[in-house]
Amino acid sequence: MNKERRKVLQDIADKAIDLAGELECVRDEECEYRDNIPENLQTSERYEKAESAIYSIEEAIEELTRASDNILEAIEQ
Repeated sequence: MNKERRKVLQDIADKAIDLAGELECVRDEECEYRDNIPENLQTSERYEKAESAIYSIEEAIEELTRASDNILEAIEQ
């Protein structure tokens, strides 16, 4: 792989990590929202939706991190 393609891949890997960081901020905000739901509503649909959103965001973070790792591995080939 030439230097130019390595640079393009590095930029893409960096963007994936940046996006994962942005998602972590959103996840943290959603966690705070969920944690502030009153105890008597913690079995409500609103709470369950927040839980589901947090789970989905965490999955996206993992996927972006994995994608970045795979791209960096390709650079090393």
